[in-house]
Amino acid sequence: MKPLDPTAKVDFSKFGVRFQENLAKLITLDRVFADQIGEVLDASFFEVKYLQVFTKMIYDYKEKYKVHPSLTTLATLVRSMEGENEVIEKQVRDFLVRIHSTRVVDGKDFIKDTSLDFCRKQKLKEAIIKSVDLLNRSSFDEISTIINKALLMGQSNDFGYDYVKDFEKRFEIKVRDQVATNWKEFDDIMGGGLGKGELGVIISPTGTGKSHVLVHLGAQAIKAGKTVVHYTFELGDSIIANRYDSCITGTPLSDLYVFKEQILEEVQKLKGRLIVKEYPTKSASTLALRSHLEKMKSRDIDVGCIIVDYADLIKPKRFNSEKRHDLESIYEDLRAIAQEFECPVWTASQTNRSGYNAEIVTMESISEAFNKCFVADFIFTLSRTLEDKNANSGRFFVAKNRFGPDGLVYPIFMDTSKVKIKIKQNTSGSLGSNPAKTQEQILKEKYKELMGKNKNVNKS
Repeated sequence: MKPLDPTAKVDFSKFGVRFQENLAKLITLDRVFADQIGEVLDASFFEVKYLQVFTKMIYDYKEKYKVHPSLTTLATLVRSMEGENEVIEKQVRDFLVRIHSTRVVDGKDFIKDTSLDFCRKQKLKEAIIKSVDLLNRSSFDEISTIINKALLMGQSNDFGYDYVKDFEKRFEIKVRDQVATNWKEFDDIMGGGLGKGELGVIISPTGTGKSHVLVHLGAQAIKAGKTVVHYTFELGDSIIANRYDSCITGTPLSDLYVFKEQILEEVQKLKGRLIVKEYPTKSASTLALRSHLEKMKSRDIDVGCIIVDYADLIKPKRFNSEKRHDLESIYEDLRAIAQEFECPVWTASQTNRSGYNAEIVTMESISEAFNKCFVADFIFTLSRTLEDKNANSGRFFVAKNRFGPDGLVYPIFMDTSKVKIKIKQNTSGSLGSNPAKTQEQILKEKYKELMGKNKNVNKS
């Protein structure tokens, strides 16, 4: 064992600059971790000067104002920097811009554990060196106090959201970065679409076209310039890709091979990108999805929207005695993936028998696990009777909406031969400019219709 050398240089250089930048990013974004490591961190541990200046700026602000600085506050502090040369100032500004552009930190748990372990060892080493002189004076109580204090420093102190320390956090401008559905009525009540970190679910009986709806949602994200990852657990990847061909170009599925060159020319003009990943039914868990997404991120593929067709067919990470517990866990994991990769996730769920051929499907018809609805941010149902399928029609029912009103019924046009889905405009004018009817209005109309039929029967 090497003897302790108080003059030896101590820094993070052996971990690399990328590690140090991610550590500084975590200190910026995670107030609890910043407080924890702040007890044992010395800015000089950073190998590069601009990270020393940046982290010192954060902790100086925390010391003076007793709150953790927001990104907006840091931007103001960086703009008013004094006493540093132009190169360092530019590096600090560029680093803050990189934090603004992406707040995801790869391997954050490893970075936290490694940096805390390193810093705590340095504090303990300082305490041991300081104790040498005390040992010569037989100051055992003081030695015990110094060593115990060093051991306690840097331990977890996460008590939750601190009302004062996290003051600036609640005044940050929240950006949802929505991906539109291209159904104006839905986008209006959702505040522009489904945002990053949010989970949307479509519920419908088997054979009604929920996979087509998911393709429509993915196609709109591609048109908006997003990279869409479409996971399919039921259909082949080429079949899903064909449906995107039809949805994007308007070419009937039966004519795709005839217009192959024209389709290629059109899809090459798209702003976004589509990746279809096929898994056999119940063969992959959410861990497999997360691993696949991590690999793409490591290759600088910025995922902008995730489609899972569909969640009920994902393999549980561990099998419980009741299927409903497995499904609840899957939906919770999907929302966690949405938050971790900062993009919207759309998936589907199948109804039970009561939803089959129903005129309006409500959440009561959801199959197996009603609790999986709790974590979703937006839920809508698709109902299509046999008559609807023949007439290329159906209904959307907004069952849950964290962003605005719900309980709305929208009549739709749905042509599965072209993967074409539109919300019909109201032509009666009875509901003003809003084409949707609430579930209560629908039921009242059906009740009046039924009562009228009964009166006619009684008269006859």
